[in-house]
Amino acid sequence: MSHVRDMSLAESGRMKIRWVQDFMPALVAIRARFEREKPFAGKKITISIHMEAKTAFLALCLAAGGAEVHATGCNPLSTQDDVAAGLASMGVETYAMHGVNAAEYRGLLVEALSCCPDLIIDDGGDLLDLLSGDYAHLGKNLLGGAEETTTGIHRLHARARAGVLPFPMMNVNDAKCKHYYDNKYGTGQSVWDAVMHTTNLLVAGKTVVVAGYGYCGRGVAMRAKGMGANVIVTEIDPICALQAAMEGFEVKTVESALAEGNIYVTCTGNCDIITLEHMEKMRDQAIVCNIGHFDNEIQMARLEKSAAVKLNIKPQVDKFTFPDGHSIFILAEGRLVNLGCATGHPSFVMSNSFTNQCLAQMELWEKHLEVGVYRLPKHLDEEVARLHLDNLGVELTHLTPKQAAYIGVPEEGPYKAEHYRY
Repeated sequence: MSHVRDMSLAESGRMKIRWVQDFMPALVAIRARFEREKPFAGKKITISIHMEAKTAFLALCLAAGGAEVHATGCNPLSTQDDVAAGLASMGVETYAMHGVNAAEYRGLLVEALSCCPDLIIDDGGDLLDLLSGDYAHLGKNLLGGAEETTTGIHRLHARARAGVLPFPMMNVNDAKCKHYYDNKYGTGQSVWDAVMHTTNLLVAGKTVVVAGYGYCGRGVAMRAKGMGANVIVTEIDPICALQAAMEGFEVKTVESALAEGNIYVTCTGNCDIITLEHMEKMRDQAIVCNIGHFDNEIQMARLEKSAAVKLNIKPQVDKFTFPDGHSIFILAEGRLVNLGCATGHPSFVMSNSFTNQCLAQMELWEKHLEVGVYRLPKHLDEEVARLHLDNLGVELTHLTPKQAAYIGVPEEGPYKAEHYRY
């Protein structure tokens, strides 16, 4: 039975879900296919992704394929209570509430797994952690799962290296239609949507410090530059640092940027990127936020226990004033700013990622893979891209038989290989 905050909000949630589906062309196409073929008939799927309208539509698509879907969130601040109620009213067992504490959040995850699913979709690795520990018995029917965040993939590989990965997992995060579009374009737009919506500040003329120049960091830096900001990038990877420099960004350490930064965005998936010592030395009224999955990229626990005086300005905006008189502003409690302070990635972008997820579930169910971490087959990734082209008015060039023979590939293209294992 669903566990949501307030079922009286269901109509508002249903309206949001209906709105986003009009902008998710590939997922609409997949839903139509699922309705015809019912590939998941009699199967149970548990999903743990940010509980908002686009995720709700993913859950409904899987349900259209015949699955019994159990849905929960993957972050206490990203759940939208009306969407959770709306999804529950549309026949999907839903366990999600905004603003729960750590124990309550864990409880909701356990509820979502209590069906003993055949397949899972994870976002950050919390389901995997439970199924690898105290709740391993709830994974007795599992054929595998899919993970779609950089942070979650790090956790997957750590388990695989240690030999404790309990079942096969599909790495959807590294599919091109995920990290090229979701991480770069989705993150780039939604971070600044959140910052500007929450603070109403002008970005132009300010100095933005972007920690990490992976695909998420590239998107954040690109959009900041486009709005007239001076952008400083911090990096540990020499290749990424060189790319940032070649694209016109200053590359420094966080420590070197403290005298200049007005806005800080952490995009690394690692811990302790912005430390208490950094925040103690920042410029007055600096804004600090995070787009990584967990809130430990910014040392929030240390900040909360420090001598800085905390003042809540408005929802998701906290001012911390240090003994020397300077203040900084933390957005979304150091959690995912685009979902804590806004509504996440645009629907069209998530159509790419969630169609990848649907196809990953098909692969897991049909192929019965051995334990390991797998990438989505390239031909499926290409299919996701193709499903979006008509919506954008894109005309794709096709190889002639002569051209295909000349470079030694099939006429339909070179990337038809099966999934491959790390």
